[in-house]
Amino acid sequence: MEFDLGFGAGTQKLTVPDENLVCVLLPNPVSHQLTGQEEVVRALQHPIGAPRLKQIVRPGEKIVIVTSDVTRPLPSHLVLPPLLDELCDAGVSQEDITVVFALGSHRKQTPEEMKKLVGERVFAEIKCIDGDDSDCVHYGETSRGTPVDIVRTVAEADRRICLGNIEYHYFAGYSGGAKAIMPGVSTRAAIQSNHSRMVEAAAAAGRLEGNPVREDIEEAVAMVGVDFIVNVVLDEHKKIVHAVAGDVVQAHREGCRYLDRLYGKPIAERADIVVVSQGGAPKDLNLYQTQKALDNAKHAVKKGGVIILVGSCKEGLGEHTFEDWMTHSPSAHSMIERIRTDFQLGGHKAAAIAMVLEDADIYLVSELDPAFVERIFLTPFSNVQAAFDAALKRCGEDASVLVMPYGGSTLPLSQRVR
Repeated sequence: MEFDLGFGAGTQKLTVPDENLVCVLLPNPVSHQLTGQEEVVRALQHPIGAPRLKQIVRPGEKIVIVTSDVTRPLPSHLVLPPLLDELCDAGVSQEDITVVFALGSHRKQTPEEMKKLVGERVFAEIKCIDGDDSDCVHYGETSRGTPVDIVRTVAEADRRICLGNIEYHYFAGYSGGAKAIMPGVSTRAAIQSNHSRMVEAAAAAGRLEGNPVREDIEEAVAMVGVDFIVNVVLDEHKKIVHAVAGDVVQAHREGCRYLDRLYGKPIAERADIVVVSQGGAPKDLNLYQTQKALDNAKHAVKKGGVIILVGSCKEGLGEHTFEDWMTHSPSAHSMIERIRTDFQLGGHKAAAIAMVLEDADIYLVSELDPAFVERIFLTPFSNVQAAFDAALKRCGEDASVLVMPYGGSTLPLSQRVR
């Protein structure tokens, strides 16, 4: 069987013998009555757990809309126009609206990147800024001791509206919802404190109830207050197929249930070789982001098998601490030992990769220098077919193969904590 796997702005071709292929994880067939911007309008007209947005806001109030940065696939340019129309209907002036990009621990963006994210019209008419975590308002601490420090522009607004896309998150359960605030517009110290709970067993993809990371996030955001969210679910072509709007928790939960129907993938057994792509740009911009597909793939590979991780990583590793851990640790296992006593944001992703390496080899198909890839404990390839051929030789000609073309989204449901 032939595959075109997302790689940066293009694809890479892979041929897998039919006799080896045991499963291809594609989204489940779910019918969509509306898609794209029409679906966003429907969600705004039928909010969950909250009144219509135009019944919440008042003329003269300062409105902040928190949306995703360049590392996320959220099509803000489609979500923002109908949202702004709703605000306009309520009598809110454009001068009272600010779009804040939730950077979390990511790099600053260029004006051109901002314009591409929100669209030319919105960028021309509405003030758009990156969240500045050097200027924050302190709300206190959660019951777990996480400091709640929020970017001042967001904290001092009269109304906070959060946008996001919902997909599986390897320790927060799902993206979206309250994550626009924590970690989106929080300090590095706050993010580090919250994310330190990733080592707990209940912090797992697809899990909300009892998940210490998600519970801490939502406790923090309850202290800040979010007036309204608009979250979307994207298909494998990054097209909006479902939207939810309304309460920061209730609407988010409904979106998560929809995601499960679309992307939860029960598998009969694990495979010797798992080929996984993050789905191309922007999700595979760097290894920091591409790691998410790897963490989903770990649920599908046999112990002692091979995961072929396909991602351009044209911007390198993507985060300073992550790079420091990956390039200066004496061994992969040492990163696991370190994270237990010295949790650092960025280092947590290095430890997550190391935990996968405990049970499987990782072949990385990327644009990174091969010698550099070897330094970070992975096996380098520039071509997915060459990586597959090597894996087949390593595992045997009769090796079972599972392919995940959209690995950042599809979650294999096999022998994992729910």
